[in-house]
Amino acid sequence: MTTADGSADEGLGLMAHLLELRARVLRALLGLAVAFLGFVPFANELYSALAEPLLRFLPEGGQLIAIDVASPFFAPVKLAFFAALLVATPWMLYQAWAFVAPGLYRHEKRMALPLLVAAVVLFYVGLAFAYFVMLPAMFAFLTATVPEGVAMMTDINAYLSFVLVMALASALAFELPIAVLVAILLGWVTPAQLSEWRGYVIVVIAILAALLTPPDGLSMVLLMVPMWLLYEIGLLVGRVLLRGRPAVAPT
Repeated sequence: MTTADGSADEGLGLMAHLLELRARVLRALLGLAVAFLGFVPFANELYSALAEPLLRFLPEGGQLIAIDVASPFFAPVKLAFFAALLVATPWMLYQAWAFVAPGLYRHEKRMALPLLVAAVVLFYVGLAFAYFVMLPAMFAFLTATVPEGVAMMTDINAYLSFVLVMALASALAFELPIAVLVAILLGWVTPAQLSEWRGYVIVVIAILAALLTPPDGLSMVLLMVPMWLLYEIGLLVGRVLLRGRPAVAPT
């Protein structure tokens, strides 16, 4: 029975949305589980690949160590889970988009979808930058500064945590142009204001880079420079998009 204000229809609509949400969440988790099961047999190989940026700079015979008894098992499995999460992220984001998109206006979809795709691509680029550029430079510096008579032997769990934090910091740093674009497109700031604040932004970027990296200048610069360049790219793209927008006639 439907009341005059249509509350029964609203209740049915809410139930349909909740069922749709449950289905999307289950599909996302199923995709993650499939990816995880696919990576588990290769967990040790994955960890060996992750350890390579450090092992290449250790002296001959240098190696990682396992302090805890269960670490040789749990550290690679934990890495396999994070690898599965990275691989399944596009599928999980698609499920989220498929749930949200029907409620968006056409112009909102035109703006949100390219930004979402760009954000995912930049996230992966940030991870690749951390693995191929940032981590080797860090480990080259850190292994070169080991005091005489000290053997550098890092626990595999500690190494995994360190690398994951650095990779996540780099990936999030590469999202800076998306944040700039969103702020411009939503009208929170203008390109002229961002240009005027450039000096302050560079100081903030330097502080963030110093907080996110080990206490050596090289690591800080390696993260700071891409963040600054990405900020400028976001600002440039924001200017171009604003010029392409049709002018709004005064009322």
